[in-house]
Amino acid sequence: IIKDVAENGDAAVKKYTSKFDNCDTDSLEITPEEIEAASQEVPSELKKAIEEAHWNIQTFHKKQRSQIETTVTTAGVRCWQKPVPINKVGLYIPGGTAPLLSTALMLGIPAKIAGCGEIILCSPPDSQGKVSSSILYIAGLLGIDRVFRVGGAQAIAAMAYGTETVRAVDKIVGP
Repeated sequence: IIKDVAENGDAAVKKYTSKFDNCDTDSLEITPEEIEAASQEVPSELKKAIEEAHWNIQTFHKKQRSQIETTVTTAGVRCWQKPVPINKVGLYIPGGTAPLLSTALMLGIPAKIAGCGEIILCSPPDSQGKVSSSILYIAGLLGIDRVFRVGGAQAIAAMAYGTETVRAVDKIVGP
């Protein structure tokens, strides 16, 4: 699968999405309008729980930001650590019968706080090409840059090697 996606890009991704998710789609990327429509499907009680978890996770991870401190190790030698965000990061969020909402929050929030230049999210679609409404709600809430209806090894390969639609990322994060 990985070799096929690396060599054949979107065509291979679509082939495996059809084979493993029973989903034939022309469009791998989910539009902002689709995200907004899916968000309307999420019950208000679940939205409230997601927003509370968002606040808690964000509060925790903001404490990890540190000021640059200089240490003099020897006369005339100053050392420091400077955290630098990853430019492009890809998040893999499992979906299906039990979408991992907490994974979307626990990966997306630190990436946003770190200041990653571009964050993409891949999650498998159902047979109608829909990704979990709750995952899409979280993607919208966090301001994820691009979201794709791609799961499994084909998603990981697409993010690792890039395709015509999915740009390669510098790091892939998953559960």
